[in-house]
Amino acid sequence: MFGLLFFILFTPGVSEFLCSSSDLEMSYTFCDSIAHAFMFNLTPCTLMNKPVWKAGLTWIPRSDIPFLKIVFHVWYDGARAFHWQELLCSGADDEYSVCGMLKGETLVSAFDIKGSRIKFPKGNYSIIVQGFSDDSENNTILCLNFTMIVKQDPF
Repeated sequence: MFGLLFFILFTPGVSEFLCSSSDLEMSYTFCDSIAHAFMFNLTPCTLMNKPVWKAGLTWIPRSDIPFLKIVFHVWYDGARAFHWQELLCSGADDEYSVCGMLKGETLVSAFDIKGSRIKFPKGNYSIIVQGFSDDSENNTILCLNFTMIVKQDPF
């Protein structure tokens, strides 16, 4: 039996289209110039009716992950709107499947993103998601630049 494993290698400047609907359009690029074994998808492609998005992630990290800090920077129509960070892996009692992964292992994960807590006004959003292998934020494991265009107000 042959198994089919699908990976997409991306480089910066090449935008990966996520989805488009009457109220939302999303895409992403990588922040660095190194090709990545990475795939991300999101459904449903809507902000209406306060959805819970289903996300899928497949990733082969380029380094071991004993420690992982995630940082989100969100800009709305060019102005900084939100900053959030979370320590996902500290090396002790970690609960996420990415914690403790070794370089070259494959992460396949599905999870929910609860978009219902935020009402996004119409406009252009830039969302930078960074993953660091140290608390000083010097060693970047992954950096994604999401573009989200909200086409209509939810009000």
